[in-house]
Parts: sequence; structure tokens; C-alpha cells
Amino acid sequence: MKKIELSEIPHRTGRGGIIIDVKVEPRASRTEVVGLHGDALKVKLTSPPVEGRANRQLIEILSKYFGLKKRQIELVGGSTSRMKTVLITGIEED
Repeated sequence: MKKIELSEIPHRTGRGGIIIDVKVEPRASRTEVVGLHGDALKVKLTSPPVEGRANRQLIEILSKYFGLKKRQIELVGGSTSRMKTVLITGIEED
């Protein structure tokens, strides 16, 4: 599968960066960025949605996938939902 660039993901600007929606699938067989799911990025996570483990794994996988530092990625909405809102700071909007 072709890697999705951050500029290809539907996003909006705000709070000093860009905001994207992410649909997560916890307890998957492997961790991977699947692709676009409507206007959201779909990500499979091996972690269960317990005690914030899936949220931490999401930040880790997004930082590796986009080549960013973990501190540049912040979960700003949907901490207990499969639909999450993520703020990415320190990048230029294309």
C-alpha cells in the first residue's frame, strides 16, 4: 500500500497546527496505518482500549509513520472513542 502523506489527509487548522480525525481499531492482529476511511485516517492498533494504552500506541505509530516527534502529536478529542481527533504541531501546512 502506498504511504499516505499528511497533506493528503482531510484536515483543518487550529491550535498552532493541523487537526485530523483518526478512526482506530483496537485489539487488531498488527499495528498499521491502513488508509483513509471517509474523511478520517484509519489505524489498527494491537493494544486494548484499557487505561489509555491504545491512545499511547496511536501517538507512537503516528509519530513513526509521519517522521515526527511524539510531543508534536496530541490527542485532543475522543479519548474513549474509536473516532479520535489529533492535533499535529510544528509542521507547515501544504
